[in-house]
Parts: sequence; C-alpha cells; structure tokens
Amino acid sequence: MSEAENPVAAPASPPVPVPIPKEEPPARREPLSQRPPSLEHEQHYGAGRRMMKDLDADIEREMAEAMGGLTAKDVLGEPIQYKPRAVASDGPKKLVGKVMRIHGPDVFVDVPGGRTQGMLPMTQFPEGPPPIGMEVDITINGYDSANGLLNLSRKGAAETVDWSSVANGMIVEALVTGTNKGGLEVAVNGIRGFLPVSHIELFRVENLDQYKGQRLKCEITEADPREKNLVVSRRVLLEREREENREKLWAELAEGQVRPGTVRQVKDFGAFVDLGGVDGLLHVSEMSWQRVRSAADVVQPGQTIQVVVLKIDRETRKLSLGLKQLTPSPWDDADEKYLPGTRVKGKVSRVMEFGAFVELEPAIEGLIHISELSPNRVRRVTDVVKPDQEVEVAVLSVDKAQRRIALSLKAALKMKEDAEMANRPAEEPEEEEETPPPKPRVRTTPLRGGTGEKFVFPPLKSTPQ
Repeated sequence: MSEAENPVAAPASPPVPVPIPKEEPPARREPLSQRPPSLEHEQHYGAGRRMMKDLDADIEREMAEAMGGLTAKDVLGEPIQYKPRAVASDGPKKLVGKVMRIHGPDVFVDVPGGRTQGMLPMTQFPEGPPPIGMEVDITINGYDSANGLLNLSRKGAAETVDWSSVANGMIVEALVTGTNKGGLEVAVNGIRGFLPVSHIELFRVENLDQYKGQRLKCEITEADPREKNLVVSRRVLLEREREENREKLWAELAEGQVRPGTVRQVKDFGAFVDLGGVDGLLHVSEMSWQRVRSAADVVQPGQTIQVVVLKIDRETRKLSLGLKQLTPSPWDDADEKYLPGTRVKGKVSRVMEFGAFVELEPAIEGLIHISELSPNRVRRVTDVVKPDQEVEVAVLSVDKAQRRIALSLKAALKMKEDAEMANRPAEEPEEEEETPPPKPRVRTTPLRGGTGEKFVFPPLKSTPQ
C-alpha cells in the first residue's frame, strides 16, 4: 500500500546533518637531505635482533682496522700482580679494661672500643675482689652469644690449641677444672669445654664439687672452632652402656641376691636404684627397721648402696629392692626381751581411734587397745594418753612372727598398786579396852498415879537351868 492510499502514515523523520571535516593545512615537508631514514621496513618480528648483530659486526670490523693487528696485551701491557692482604689472626686480643661492677663470683669489665661488656671470674683475682674502676690487662678469648658478653682472661693470651684434634661424636677424656651455675668446666686436649649438669649422670646431680679434678669419659656433642665452643656429654655414653647391659642383667637377676646399685631418683614413697642397666624400686618401708618419714632421710641421689632383690616381675620388668634386710632385725629376740606379765616403759608414737601405739625401742612398737587404757570406760584415746607421752605398760602377749605386741596400761597400774601393797610393812592389831557394864538406871521422878514413894526394883533372881 502506498503512502497516498494510507491516510494515517507516520510523519517522516528530519534528515541528520553530516559534519563537514575541516581541511588541515598541508604538513611541512623537510628537505630530503635532513630527513632521517625510515625504519618502516624494520618494524616486523625479528628485525631488531638482526640489526644488533649487524651493528656488532660493523663495530668489530672497525676496531680491527683501527688496531692494525695489535692484541689487547700489546696495548695494555702485563697485568699487575696484587699481593693478598694479611688476614688478621683469630687469636686473642690484649686490651686494658675497667672494672664496672661485681656480681657474686663474676667481675664485669668495660672493654674499650666495644658496645658489650666482658666477664672475668673472681678466681683470677687471688688478691681479693678488685675495686670499682680498677684497670686490668685483659685478653678477649671469644664471645658468649647466649649472654651477650665477651669471654675475658686476665692471665695473658690463651694457649695455642689444636681444634683439629676434636670433632663431633668423638669419645674423649675430659678433665674437670671447675664448676659453674650450669655444669662443669672441662679441658679436652688443652681446649676449654663445657659439660652441662643434665649430661653428667643418668640422674640429676646436686653437688657438682665432687667432680673437681676427676677425669670423665665423654662424647663430644658440639665442636665449633670458629666460635671456640666445645660441649661434651657423659650421659650419652652411660645410656649406651646401660642399654647394652640391660638384657644381660635381666638374665642374671634372682630373688635374694645382694647387688650394688646407684640411687638415681628419690621420691617421697621411695627411691629408684640403678643396678647397672635395670632400675628397681626401694620402697620407704624397706629402707630401715625403724619408721622412715621421708626417703631423703636415708638415701641421696648419686649414692652407691648395697640392696637385696626381694621380688622380680619379668613380664612387667619391675624389681622390688630392700635395704633393711642387710641388718639384723630387732624382732629376732623380741620374745626374749619382752616377756608377758612384765612392765616396760615406752613413748606413745601414734594415737588411733582403736588405741595407741607405744614405741618400746627403735623399730619395735606395741599396741594398747582402747579397752586396756583404763579400768573405767574410755570414749576417746586422747583423754588418757597423748603423742610423745612417756608411759609404763604391761606386756600381755608377743607374736614374733606377726611382729605384734599387746600392751595394757590398766594392767600396769594394777600391778604397780599390788606391788606397793606387797611392799608395805604389816601393822600390829590394836588391843581393845574392856568396857565396864552399864550401871542400872535409877528413876528420880515419881511415877504418875503412884503413892509418891520411891520404888526400887527388886534384883533379878537367876533361874536354875
């Protein structure tokens, strides 16, 4: 359908104006002689690399033409031979320091030219503690990085030692020269070393002075010549030797054997004793025939003792040891010393609800049952006896096998009273005085209703039998 035939046709949109580009002035063209060469043909991949190679080749060709066949050695001459610089030795340096302060066995010295202080042991001052500010000739032997201090010496330069004679894992003989807070000071082939306190024995050591002057077989765990640090361990060798002897010892152990051992650790309930690879428990009740309050009162760590093997449990690898079995038991002749019916003296050691224990002698106690405390009824034991009270008791019975003695306090009191009565002298009976017969009573008042005359009773006549 044409627009003429469609009366409701949409009006036509107005035409959009098209911008007319402005004409730019023609560019000024340079003369051909001053125009740089065009690189348009080089703007594709790989052209730059070829251009650099061509440029290097041109430079080399021009250099060869300019040298005229001469070499670099002909132009520059022989190279200069430089002598190596003398390296400063790592040996000790001698300086003059000033005493800054004294703390216990350590003397702190101010080192000139340094930011850190040094430390001297008090043993290097045999004349006594130095005054603050005193100047001393010192030698720097090394640096203690752990404490941030210089290791100093006052007795001149350190001796020259051969660090090649020591290495990690080497077994050496260390001479103990001194002690400090953390362990032992040792000397190995003239080299100062350190043996930590935890690596001296298999147990903790409290007294380090006992090792002074001894030669200990140790293994080197750290050897650093640069830091001049040498650390040794004795415990490593002991553990290795202990492991080797353990199986051999288990095959030889038997109950009743007496073996030497070393106390490794002490607890409240007892002590662990090393028999040479195998540990056994020495209970506090097996240490002495007397009552032991603490195991530390009998044994100390590191002490060598003789013990008896009481019980062996091979499945759990446990040993029970005894110490008191090596001494005679006071119960062996208790039945002869404490006969029933005798009175003995003792001290109340313990008070229980059912009675009181009395110590007759060290390691021998008897029991006073609550029913034997008094002839009267006793409600509390402490109403009659107190701990540490001296008492005299009577022996009722002795059971040597069960190690029991029955005592009585009330029986002792009765025995004492009977003894006093028996020792009292006999008294003579007093003579009784004869009392005269009573006189007959005479009535002085007249009877009522009578005649008023005095009446006298006639005497009684005895009747014949």
